[in-house]
Amino acid sequence: MEKIFEKLNETQSDAVKNTEGSVLILAGAGSGKTTTIVSRLAYLIEEVGIPPSNTLTLTFTNKAAREMRDRALSMMENISYPPLLCTFHKFGLLFLKFNIHLLGRANNFVVIDTDDKKRIIKKINSEIATPLIASEISRYKNSLITPDEAYRQAEIFNYQQIAKVYDEYEKYLLENNLVDFDDLIALTYRLLEENNDLAIATSQKYQYIMIDEYQDTNELQLKLIQKLCLTHKNICVVGDDDQSIYGWRGAHIRNIMEFDQDFLGAKVFKLEENYRSKNPILKVANSLIEHNRSRLGKKLIGTRGEGDDVIILDNNDENEEARKIASKIRKLFDLGASPKDVAILYRVNSLSRSIEEGLNRAGIPYKLVGGLRFYDRAEIKDLISYIRVITNFNDDFSFKRIINKPKRGLGKASVDKIELAAMQQECSIFEYIKNSDITILESLVKKKNSKTLKDFIANIENVAEVAKDSTYDFIEALEDTFSLKTIYKGTQDEDDRILNMDEFYGLLRDFVKKSPNASMDEFLNEITLQSDQDKVEGESIYMMSIHASKGLEFKHVFIIGLEEGFLPLVGDGSDLEEERRLGYVSFTRAEDTLTLSHARSRFYKGRRSNLDKSRFFNEAGLCAGSLKVEKNTAYRKGDLVRHKIFGAGRITGVSKSGREFKLSINFGGTKKDILASFIEKL
Repeated sequence: MEKIFEKLNETQSDAVKNTEGSVLILAGAGSGKTTTIVSRLAYLIEEVGIPPSNTLTLTFTNKAAREMRDRALSMMENISYPPLLCTFHKFGLLFLKFNIHLLGRANNFVVIDTDDKKRIIKKINSEIATPLIASEISRYKNSLITPDEAYRQAEIFNYQQIAKVYDEYEKYLLENNLVDFDDLIALTYRLLEENNDLAIATSQKYQYIMIDEYQDTNELQLKLIQKLCLTHKNICVVGDDDQSIYGWRGAHIRNIMEFDQDFLGAKVFKLEENYRSKNPILKVANSLIEHNRSRLGKKLIGTRGEGDDVIILDNNDENEEARKIASKIRKLFDLGASPKDVAILYRVNSLSRSIEEGLNRAGIPYKLVGGLRFYDRAEIKDLISYIRVITNFNDDFSFKRIINKPKRGLGKASVDKIELAAMQQECSIFEYIKNSDITILESLVKKKNSKTLKDFIANIENVAEVAKDSTYDFIEALEDTFSLKTIYKGTQDEDDRILNMDEFYGLLRDFVKKSPNASMDEFLNEITLQSDQDKVEGESIYMMSIHASKGLEFKHVFIIGLEEGFLPLVGDGSDLEEERRLGYVSFTRAEDTLTLSHARSRFYKGRRSNLDKSRFFNEAGLCAGSLKVEKNTAYRKGDLVRHKIFGAGRITGVSKSGREFKLSINFGGTKKDILASFIEKL
């Protein structure tokens, strides 16, 4: 008993002891939510006497599940078997192993990963962007939409095609006894929905259910939880509405906001004592999040006392920002800080490039968490390969990378044939295609592909001529000629990749501006040296997106890009309240010091743009100024909507129009701009 309660405050102890009925533990950042939930599990088993097999604790990552399991078991003595504590998907896997036969399927099914899924989709249809189809299929499954229903809903031709792929994809999985990641929850729910006796038996087995990070659950997960609570209401969820930052991937903040409506008679415990951050950090975090209207309401109370004031870095541009941050990190090291205690966070991935270069120049080792270094990203490697070929026609390695980007209908076998023929002729692939008669090429590839290859070579030569005269014009010619941004059209991360490409174009323009007489080779050599940075050895600081930082904590945190358009993102369907939650999450990662940085100008979309300081400085009480309050839009890019005259369409863009939002919508190939108030969601 003492082991369970020794580290708990009064509110945490009360939450642990309230074992019957529905309970919401509203846990602020750094308030000891994990300690509370594992203590509650230990209390149920050790003190109340609930058999471990009658409990079920669900979370979102294997890492969190392992940590929680280890901590809970350290509080228990003499238990013959551990309680089931796992991710939602692991629970679905275990459940299907025992029950999938009720769907007429064998339980020796194989779970496919994301790459397997994309390969299957590409085999079915290679015309539409595979990531787009994969994303839509995932959305269908999480909305419990069958292929037939998807086809009935798809009034736009492109989405009828996707619905058809979905149908063939499902048949393929069934024929080969495969399940994908989404099936683990969707099929589990389907079994419980279609078999009432099974639903009752499962609910009776798991008499006490606990859910971690409840603000990250989606609609399907809520339905599954309600099925598990069919015979009782012993459901305890732990979460923080102020840290709901995954709306873009389906998480629904209404699940935590309306918990008391889904599970009547819920008791609410607010964990507000923060054990992580010094008071000045909590003050700005509290001030910022209080501007959100859609929240249950709580205030972080510090337990670690006063500390250094939050630092604001004013910078003319991203290069000055990088120099200042590198200098401050050096001073922290001189004062005895360990590199692993330092983190640099950003809202938009493309901002990492200038910081990476600044750290490289200062000799500060870093690790990029949850992403590739700027020059290692696929879209940047593609651009570099194009430039290498344009400056050196004989670069076969780079040529092979770009020969089918964007798609030119060439498979690996065709490329291999051309490469072999070029080797036999002892020339480069470029020279072989250029000098070969069209009939010779037609013997290696399809007739239409041979012409495409000839055109490709001619285009490279044309752009190379432009490059000789003007690097500025070359950048425009490169994009206009090859439409490289279309490679990522329709992908989930299309905006991020295009932003990275624009950042690269901007970097190239900046290089030309600073070194007008330098050659393209010098530019390539400079970035090659940067991208070939020695592997980090020993300790290093961390760089990551704010999304990747959730759940982590660092003694010293730097947040860059606090400008309107970067943090917060504005327009294009962004949700200002979720942007504030991102700001709140980023602030509360800091334990001892917090530094917020903004620049008056940055390279953005290939051009240097002047930027306004983020409204979050004002809202966090860090500077005076007029408060910007904007009406939010419920619509996002990609949403399927209906207009009373034009019918169904897909949103391709969202922008401000006075006090309203203007939606750019594709109605079956016809594009129109319509005010949001005239549109309804499908």
